[in-house]
Amino acid sequence: MICWVMYDIKDDRARTKISKACEKAGLNRVQYSVFLGTLEKSFLDELQIRIEELINAEKDSVYIFPMSKNELRETVLLGQAFDKKMITDEVKQLFM
Repeated sequence: MICWVMYDIKDDRARTKISKACEKAGLNRVQYSVFLGTLEKSFLDELQIRIEELINAEKDSVYIFPMSKNELRETVLLGQAFDKKMITDEVKQLFM
């Protein structure tokens, strides 16, 4: 499934660990605190658990949005946006 992960994390160390977890999961950074990519449901669940372990639920916010291929095709990109071709149907493996 295609998914977006967006976050606002106060703690620098936790923020770095979350960005590394997103990259290890095979997501692509499209903005500083925004990742996009294709993940199998089980890997998305693992990533969610990892993020929950790292955040302070009272101060931080994380959004994980699933998206269909059709919705991605309809996405409007303005300015220096990412290349939609970088998001494929390939499933990346998550190693934590």
